[in-house]
Amino acid sequence: MTTLTLSDALNALSQPEFVGALSGIKRGIEREALRINPDGRIAQTGHPKGSGHALTNPHITTDYSEALLEFITPVSVNAEETLGQLRDLQKFTLAQMGDEMLWPMSMPCYITSQEDIGLAQFGESNIGKMKTLYRQGLKSRYGSMMQAIAGVHFNMSFSDTLWTSLAKIEGYEGPLQAFISDRYLGLIRNFKRELWLISYLFGASPSICKSFLQGRETNLPFNKVGKGTLYLEHGTALRLGNLGYTNSAQSSLKVTYNSLCDYVKGLQSAIRTKSELYSSIPDYRSEEPMQLNGNILQIENEFYSPIRPKRNTKAGETPTQALMRDGIEYIEVRALDVNPFVQEGISIEQIHFLDVFLTYCLLKDSPELEWEEQQATQRNLQCVVNEGRDQSILLDDAGNPVSLSEWATRIFADLDVVAKALDSAYQSSVYSKTIATMKDWVDDSSLTYSGRFVQMLKDKQMDGGAIAIDFAKQYKQQQLAGLYSVYSEKMLNELADTSFTKAKEIEENDEKSFKAFLQDYFEKA
Repeated sequence: MTTLTLSDALNALSQPEFVGALSGIKRGIEREALRINPDGRIAQTGHPKGSGHALTNPHITTDYSEALLEFITPVSVNAEETLGQLRDLQKFTLAQMGDEMLWPMSMPCYITSQEDIGLAQFGESNIGKMKTLYRQGLKSRYGSMMQAIAGVHFNMSFSDTLWTSLAKIEGYEGPLQAFISDRYLGLIRNFKRELWLISYLFGASPSICKSFLQGRETNLPFNKVGKGTLYLEHGTALRLGNLGYTNSAQSSLKVTYNSLCDYVKGLQSAIRTKSELYSSIPDYRSEEPMQLNGNILQIENEFYSPIRPKRNTKAGETPTQALMRDGIEYIEVRALDVNPFVQEGISIEQIHFLDVFLTYCLLKDSPELEWEEQQATQRNLQCVVNEGRDQSILLDDAGNPVSLSEWATRIFADLDVVAKALDSAYQSSVYSKTIATMKDWVDDSSLTYSGRFVQMLKDKQMDGGAIAIDFAKQYKQQQLAGLYSVYSEKMLNELADTSFTKAKEIEENDEKSFKAFLQDYFEKA
């Protein structure tokens, strides 16, 4: 089998036999958003009943907190349709929320106490209680504050035509799914190497409300504006930093991406190994359980990673069991802040950029990423999270110090070529235009989301929370006044009604006690 360079792969895919192979990208978006009161505090009400049951509505549910909504679009090959679905789901839910609004930021709003962040409730079925107990475990281990942070997850897969084309071009004659899984892992390795660029361009959390610290000390050089907003002058995405959605206790987990077996082995070891830190917390066998179990990870979803290999699971199946059954089906990018400058939380330009960047990560040569180098990629990310818009910072490129702008310029030269190939496949010009626009952001960091938000803080000299509330009001008015573009109100009402019926059926079909259910689950995991 021949391993091609990026240039060779693009040249081969431009041949008449393979024209259009790069088209047909499939996408789905999961957008999280806190429900807030008009004063910017976390809503203390239950999940909006009119939006359906959180356990069984496939498109409107909750994440960690009862107030942290999650909107999930189905798979689509049309990026505009995906954004339309997201708008429709938010419009429908906002109509069920009274005077509550959707917080348009990743870092949470004003928080008086961690007890403001109530655990998500999924009903009395065994699987519903398991979901809530898992969240109780997260609270017991890490506190609630981290679990109130919102993000946007971008799910993406390539067309079957591209996989068969690449296999033919490279002379691969083995099982196609093994080829697909191997190439997705190569994409993930390249993504991790250059994840810092996503943080630089799309990081939108350079500030936090002082209440988020809850008295914790930090050495970060925060500036203060308004009554309680702390911001980093050159920060980009605090959500991805040490104050954000991270877990230092997992730093020793050596989960690598050089083969599917390596990845699965690393995760399964963590979910089967007792933790010295957490084993004293009462687990599901106790009368008053505070976590599912005392292992390093309660379940695989507890592993925090900016990108994951995924396959849809069958009933009772864990994520790694699904991967071992049939290989990688798609990848989930989890590194995106909520974009406060658009009502959907993610823009069409971001989707177009991710199409290009992930295609680039796929087609570019991807050597194995050993643990030491993987740690270096994390250090690069932390540098950009805290100081990304400082032109003097240096990153570690395979052991060589390089400026962010120099490295980004090199990447964009390749992205431009990939964008032209995608434009040719889709018979459009959107990809080249997007890359040209984003390239300007490298030269002028004030154009990035974090740069724009910091400038707003300085210009307005007001709390970031007040700015966010203004956005939230504006977006709620726009969405409620707008028309449905993909779904209809009738369709979403029917989906909500059906979800309650399904939840009741699940409860009625439970044949085991909760303890027996979990015992059986962990024996099979």
